Amino acid sequence: MAHNSGTLEKKHAIDKAEQVLYKTYNRFPVIFDHGDGVRLYDTEGNEYLDFGAGIAVMGLGYKDPEFTAALKAQADKLLHTSNLFYNQPAIDAGSRLLEASGMEKVFFTNSGTEAVEGALKIAKRYAYNRDGHGGHEIIAMKHSFHGRSLGALSVTGNDHYQEPFAPLIPGIKFAEFNNLDSVKELIHENTCAVLMETIQGEGGIYPATEEFLRGVRALCDEHDMLMMLDEIQCGMGRSGFMFAWQEYGVKPDVMTVAKALGNGVPIGAFLAQGKAAWAMKPGDHGTTYGGNPFVCAAADTVLRLFEERHLTGHVKKMGDCLWQRLEAFADSHDCVTAHRGKGLIQGLEFNRPVGEIVNKALLDHRLVLISAGTNVIRFVPPLVITENDIDEMIEKLGAAL
Repeated sequence: MAHNSGTLEKKHAIDKAEQVLYKTYNRFPVIFDHGDGVRLYDTEGNEYLDFGAGIAVMGLGYKDPEFTAALKAQADKLLHTSNLFYNQPAIDAGSRLLEASGMEKVFFTNSGTEAVEGALKIAKRYAYNRDGHGGHEIIAMKHSFHGRSLGALSVTGNDHYQEPFAPLIPGIKFAEFNNLDSVKELIHENTCAVLMETIQGEGGIYPATEEFLRGVRALCDEHDMLMMLDEIQCGMGRSGFMFAWQEYGVKPDVMTVAKALGNGVPIGAFLAQGKAAWAMKPGDHGTTYGGNPFVCAAADTVLRLFEERHLTGHVKKMGDCLWQRLEAFADSHDCVTAHRGKGLIQGLEFNRPVGEIVNKALLDHRLVLISAGTNVIRFVPPLVITENDIDEMIEKLGAAL
């Protein structure tokens, strides 16, 4: 009877959600209530192993006691003052982020999409300062994903996302990811920047090659353009390095981060170095909520805990383990056609759409997975997973197939 009561309550809640929430998502019929470590629990008391991490957000997992204590302490002190004043958590978080990245300046936003918007404005403002006029172009990549606002959507190389909202901002050209010649062909005197994900996430988990990154860096230096790397999903330790570009030592002029930076608290940032760090002037950009004391206390704590717990080293170790298990899984299942990724951002490509597999894994085997495009399952678990968690995931994935 209690089970039936819980099921009816869930149905009522989902029906209510469909009435009140704008229908832009096709949600799974699950209502999560709380989490602990790498586990989620729904309102009916079922336990799930989480290999989605809220789309690569929950790097520290759920209910981390030090993180939670820091949020509670800041909530008791001060939530918001606006950017008309200084606040200590923003200074602390900014300092830690610049130290971790080696960049020079940071601007805190509310989301990754807004961080991309800021990066686009840096590129345009830099070129305006350089040339004394507007009308500049940006090169982005096909099959990329940078967000849903009109600016971020304009540099997202996916017609499916763009078509209903055309015309988007002009002056965007799309090159082939990991094809340097395709970038060269698009450069002319009005090109001001090249933007790309260091590891394409939504596009199917494609890491940039070292040759491509170095080649783009050289082209940007040669033509006085900004190299801008989107590390919103692949940054914050997920690749086994704090930022994925650090593996190759190819430093961007502008970088965007978000997701795991706040471990569930909405925050993003764009960072700049060198010529890009001084492009924007007072009045060029702003945000009411961005960088407020609460979200920056979260980011500061995340950055501190990453360093104290040597989390990137753990990610390298668990990333190797996940790679080995997924390689073995791919070898034993003919429906798997490719395996890509680094650290704890990996993907298995299947010879058919993966929606049914993801759905079955969740509802029948209590395993949270997410897709990347139509036929790739994306593995982006909390960074604190263990080898036992990986083995359990492989077992559940096999059962779902």
